[in-house]
Amino acid sequence: MNPMTANIKNLFRLKPVPADSPKDEPVKFEIETNPESTEESRRRTYHESGYRDSSRNNGNHTALSICLDAIYSKFQNEEKELGDKQHKLKEPYLNEQKNKETEIKGLTVSLDNKEDQLKKLGEDIDAVQETIEKIKFEINDLPRNPEMYNVKATKGASTKFWIGLIILIPISLYLFAFYISTSYSAFFKNFDANNNIIQSVLDAQAFNKAWAEGPLEGAFVTLIPFVFLGLGYLIHMFGENKNFVNYSKVALLFMITFVFDAILAYEIESKLYELNRTFNSPPFDLSIAFTKNQFWGIIFAGFIVYIIWGLVFDFVMKEHKEKDKIKHEQTKRQKDILVYKEKIQDLEKQKEEVRQSIGSIKELIAKAKGRIEELQNIIDGTIIPTKDYKLYASEYMQGWITFINEKLVVSYPVKQEMIEECKKQYTYNLNKVGANSESQNTVYMSVL
Repeated sequence: MNPMTANIKNLFRLKPVPADSPKDEPVKFEIETNPESTEESRRRTYHESGYRDSSRNNGNHTALSICLDAIYSKFQNEEKELGDKQHKLKEPYLNEQKNKETEIKGLTVSLDNKEDQLKKLGEDIDAVQETIEKIKFEINDLPRNPEMYNVKATKGASTKFWIGLIILIPISLYLFAFYISTSYSAFFKNFDANNNIIQSVLDAQAFNKAWAEGPLEGAFVTLIPFVFLGLGYLIHMFGENKNFVNYSKVALLFMITFVFDAILAYEIESKLYELNRTFNSPPFDLSIAFTKNQFWGIIFAGFIVYIIWGLVFDFVMKEHKEKDKIKHEQTKRQKDILVYKEKIQDLEKQKEEVRQSIGSIKELIAKAKGRIEELQNIIDGTIIPTKDYKLYASEYMQGWITFINEKLVVSYPVKQEMIEECKKQYTYNLNKVGANSESQNTVYMSVL
């Protein structure tokens, strides 16, 4: 029997039916394939093909290159027909595809959560921005309608304050000028009979003359107006707390101010009286002073204006207090705005981080989908185990060289040269199909 025929017969054998099977059933035979015999037969076939092709082409290396290309095509076609082997080769790609699909589902859930978070952050930012706009409106509306915001302040306090302050400033200047002049006239000035009464009482050069006479005189006339202003400030402070003791203190301060003005008027009137006194004139005293118009004129020119100054000052301070209440509320709201702006910055920072996370997740999803498409193309295509091809190609090459060594009638050096050239073609073919690379398989995609 031909060895080739015997090997083919050994590929199959009858599988006996079990003894306990029913006897009335028809006898069935199952063909059992021997994988090892099939592999051995396949390798032998390649070996014989190499020997035969070499004999037809006299071992020519150029013909070997063409034959090896044909052998690789034959190997591809054989691999395509091996369904179980293809399924086994594609199993890792199928598993990776399932893992990628599971990964995409998880990433999609994460993406939805991030988009919901981004939307929520946007709504939070809008809400905080609306709060800021509301606070800004309150800041502008507070002076007009303080009662709407539970602020116990008089509406229009700012306007009244500035009007009162405008009135208070010239009155204060008047008091400075009046008390500097009268104090200088009362205590330091030498009256001249040639001057009229007004010039004697009110001296336009009183400030300069006092400092010219000495630092003590200059300091006295300069600082004495502050004494009256201080008394007015105390009257205002005592008047804030309305009780009997404070009212008594206010009355006492008014009496002190009146007495001090009376002393200035008495001193000035005394000097004027002495300037015009005759031998028959009685000594100057309060009874005479009370009868002089200049005496009462000096008192009321100082004391009455002082009372007016005190009332305006008290009004300005009260309006300032009301204005301070509004200002305090406005300042408080300004600080609230700064806090809310910092909150917006934090939310914007979180929003940007979420945006970056969404971008990263979308990129991962896109990569996973791209990989799934690649895997599907691999699954739909054909996987050629290039490492297996190297095994069968080597069998073919052995058959080719066997013919050269055994049957080709040429000299030994020529045989060796031919074998070396064939080896180069063999190596070139392996490199071309990728059998010498690190990859185990070559994938041929389906073409539509």
